[in-house]
Amino acid sequence: MKKTVNKSISYFDSGYGCAEAVLMAAAEYKNIRSELIPRIATGLCGGMGKTNGMCGAVSGAVLAISMIHGRNKAEDSREALNARVQTFVHAFQDKFGSIGCTGLTHCDLSTDDGQKKFEALNMHEKCSGFVGEATRLVIKLL
Repeated sequence: MKKTVNKSISYFDSGYGCAEAVLMAAAEYKNIRSELIPRIATGLCGGMGKTNGMCGAVSGAVLAISMIHGRNKAEDSREALNARVQTFVHAFQDKFGSIGCTGLTHCDLSTDDGQKKFEALNMHEKCSGFVGEATRLVIKLL
């Protein structure tokens, strides 16, 4: 697990977004290759495209859970998937106090001032911690 967590942080530190990094590491952990990864997660980075939405690391983890436990047919149940997502979200929120990008970083990434504050406070380093923990938590649920 530590190797996968470190891989997600390495992806994030190399320029991939938070959602991309978590999804890529989880996919590699499960030996899944797809041209859609990391593309499918790109718009979720930075709090859903810098709209102050859900943390991208959280979104990437939910994508990873869905990638493994999602359904293939409309009549298939979502209950097992929903239970895993709820377990993940509660654990992340309990640890950090929020699942929202703005709540975690205290920066409004939808504005130039918020983005400057993010840089000035070196929030990338803090977000590396969110990426690592999201990866650790999600690997336990896959």
